[in-house]
Order: sequence, then C-alpha cells, then structure tokens
Amino acid sequence: MRLILYSKPGCHLCEGLQEKLEQIHNLDFELEVRDITTREDWFGAYQYEVPVLFLVTHEDTKDTERLIPRPSPRASVLQLEQMLRKYL
Repeated sequence: MRLILYSKPGCHLCEGLQEKLEQIHNLDFELEVRDITTREDWFGAYQYEVPVLFLVTHEDTKDTERLIPRPSPRASVLQLEQMLRKYL
C-alpha cells in the first residue's frame, strides 16, 4: 500500500501529519511526500488545501489515487492509524 502526502515547505500542518504518519508501525505502507511547489498542476490543485492525503491502489494494471479525508491536526498517532485502517 502507498500513501501520497501533498505538502509544501513551511506548512506546519503538513509537517505534523508527516511526522505522525512516519510514527505508525502497525500498518504496512510506503509514504511518498510530494512538494506541491515543484509542479504547477499540483500547486494549482492543492495550494489552499494542503496537507492532502491519497491512498494509491493498483487495479487492472493501473494505479488509482483515492482521497482520504484530512485528519484533525490534534489527532494522535493512534487515532490516525485507526482512521487509516478504515481505508485499507
């Protein structure tokens, strides 16, 4: 399983979510962090929305990205893990 986190430099919400995701050890996933300032299409889509989290699934020889609702910045690592389990 792969998660994509759209983020931008200096975004404290982004950094907080990334730190919590990196602390989850009971779920097996790869975390890819994408800096939206490196591509115009990402910046245009997410400049006012970051952090944005997607679950990538592989179906019929192609990857599909599914948006995961943004967790509360106050959510603990355990609460974040429980939320992610719903989408696996």
